[in-house]
Amino acid sequence: MKTVSTLRHFFTLCFCLSTVSFSLLAQSNSSPSPEVLLGKNNPYLVGEHYQLHKEAFAALEKMKAAAAKEGIQIKVVSAFRSYDRQRAIWNRKYVRNAAEGLSPAANRQKIITYSTLPGTSRHHWGTDIDIIDGNTPVEGDVLLAKHFHHDGPFERLRLWLEAHAATFGFYCAYPNTPNRTGFNYEPWHYSYRPLARTYFRAYKNLPLKEVLQDSLLQGYQDMDKAFLNAYRKTHINGIAKALK
Repeated sequence: MKTVSTLRHFFTLCFCLSTVSFSLLAQSNSSPSPEVLLGKNNPYLVGEHYQLHKEAFAALEKMKAAAAKEGIQIKVVSAFRSYDRQRAIWNRKYVRNAAEGLSPAANRQKIITYSTLPGTSRHHWGTDIDIIDGNTPVEGDVLLAKHFHHDGPFERLRLWLEAHAATFGFYCAYPNTPNRTGFNYEPWHYSYRPLARTYFRAYKNLPLKEVLQDSLLQGYQDMDKAFLNAYRKTHINGIAKALK
């Protein structure tokens, strides 16, 4: 009887463990909600000085430790940005450009050289980072391509990332590759591919015209279907092939 009871307990334990494992696997592979994709809510964020998805945060810590052994201090200058934060960035630039006399169309085009529409930023997902080398102080705007090339202060970081970042799951989102459309080259912007690719594929199913309706967004009245379709094709899809 004791043997039967022991076996029964063993099989019950195995069943419970398999159920928990399946539940965790299903949770990790589940499609992110629209709120997460749009930067309006993300329960998986961790971090004190900046926030990332907990999986991306752990991978970044490993990459930072590896870079430190080479004398490079990976410093995050931007990680998760909420929808509201991105809207504030957009509105500030839109108002400034309008004051300079730019038309709504020209205004939009100038902003999306680098900045995204709120609700479309990869930084909403907690998978993306903007990084520099903290060992080399730079005054003014640090996120300029010239700083990462031609003996610039962050060139050594760029070369290290190009050689090693993929080992930790990170890929340059907007590389300097031929025929890539959309946002300008950003050697500082890296995405954690194991999550970001899943988020990107889920994001492509969102109806932009509906989810981006926002009366507090400057110029939203002029964002017709044609503009949003072109923006999706050239900018949202204008990323590294490894992240699609």
